[in-house]
Amino acid sequence: MREDMGEGMKNLLDRELNVHQSALNLQAYRQQLLASNIGNADTPHYKARDLVFHEALDAAVGRRRGDRPLPLARTNPRHIEDKKKAPLEKFVRFRTEWQSAVDGNTVDMDAERAAFAENSIHYEASITFINGLLRSMQTAITGQ
Repeated sequence: MREDMGEGMKNLLDRELNVHQSALNLQAYRQQLLASNIGNADTPHYKARDLVFHEALDAAVGRRRGDRPLPLARTNPRHIEDKKKAPLEKFVRFRTEWQSAVDGNTVDMDAERAAFAENSIHYEASITFINGLLRSMQTAITGQ
């Protein structure tokens, strides 16, 4: 009986940590996208991109079964397979353009800075939550 409880607790901890680890990875990836947008604010015809976080997180933790990327069609045997394609790219979308720039750039620096700051806060909150969860588990194990 005690072994079953230990296994159940381990599964619960694994599941909780998996969700938060996935969230951290996605937030880090989103931070890179946002930094790229900010860095390309003056690049003509650059289109700002962002991650659809909730869809990516659902897929990362397995809430959507069968949501696998489609393989690229190879219509010629000399085509090279795309093995290095980032699995998160299917959750990246172009930002809605609020105001047209003369050079075709869609980066809105105010929106990018706000999204960057918000994502940073979410990242810090995820780290704080994971630390609290691990401290709680350590306390439960050691009894202190």
